[in-house]
Amino acid sequence: MNLRTATFLTSSPDLASCPPPDQPEFAFIGRSNVGKSSLLNLLTGRKDLARVSGSPGHTKLVNFFGVDNRWRLVDLPGYGYAKGSKQERERFQEMIAEYLSGRMNLACLFVLIDSRHPPQAIDLDFVAWVIEGGIPFRLVFTKADKVKAGQLKKNIAAFQAGFPGGGEWEVLSCSAKTGEGKGRILAAITAVLG
Repeated sequence: MNLRTATFLTSSPDLASCPPPDQPEFAFIGRSNVGKSSLLNLLTGRKDLARVSGSPGHTKLVNFFGVDNRWRLVDLPGYGYAKGSKQERERFQEMIAEYLSGRMNLACLFVLIDSRHPPQAIDLDFVAWVIEGGIPFRLVFTKADKVKAGQLKKNIAAFQAGFPGGGEWEVLSCSAKTGEGKGRILAAITAVLG
């Protein structure tokens, strides 16, 4: 799949202010600083489409990007960011839950996991919530260039082992730095689009 155009559309603080649900949406989420913005820029071939920040917790709204006037990429706030008031953290969680459970045109959720670390409870809990909600998803292990191949496989296997049946879903890995995984993620989007 070659993307011809990708443009920022809008940022929404809640479900009611999201764009009309008239195009398939592919949303990206993960812990803060997992590399969401860098991955979105890699997929679209635009270095400045999604703002990359060195500090966690930068994304505070649901950001929509139109692709070829046919479908959208959606950048969701990171989960588990501890800085900020309890009220602000709860608002983020409500916003994420409202979007994921109420957005009828959500075609697939890409849950990003930092491949450098063994399974983190917050990631396991979030994926369990996604499964329970029946939300279609793929796992994407990011920053693959920063870990040896053997350790990456070990961390992925350990993550899958945290679920009944060993987590039988499609697992992808990527590196925004080297471009690894870009083709496979775009192929997964193409397969969902049909």
